[in-house]
Amino acid sequence: MSELPSEKKIIRKKAMDYLSRREHSRYELYKKISAHNFDRDLINQELDLLIEDGLLSDERFVEAFIYFRKKKGKGPLKISSELRDRGADESLINKYIEEIENSEWLDSAKQVAEKKLGNNQQLDYDNQLKMMKFLNNRGFTIDQVKITIKKLQKDEEVG
Repeated sequence: MSELPSEKKIIRKKAMDYLSRREHSRYELYKKISAHNFDRDLINQELDLLIEDGLLSDERFVEAFIYFRKKKGKGPLKISSELRDRGADESLINKYIEEIENSEWLDSAKQVAEKKLGNNQQLDYDNQLKMMKFLNNRGFTIDQVKITIKKLQKDEEVG
């Protein structure tokens, strides 16, 4: 006769299932597992063990999250906000956001803006305002938005 798996084993299995799909913050994983009405102390114990085993890492989560969101054209302000919502530590967020050179954020903003503009659109006053709002909503800083608009204008004059 096989015995039923203990609650600890079930919690660990659920956590491993989530982690096999993508990195999670401790906070995210706690929320997802606690939704299944397990004992909260057991959840915390298992999450602590996963951290000890190197399977759960907020640092790895923050690094991966920034990488993928930046690749999707999101700016540092939006990414930071999303990480805070996912329970990431502020010092980790700042560490990894600041590791990325401002020139990389500017390149990203320019790529997003060029994709949005398409081939034929001119950057007239109305389109400038729309583009500024668009880049701002994407989470780029005001300075990054202004510099990007100036680069687009300069490119338009040259081209």
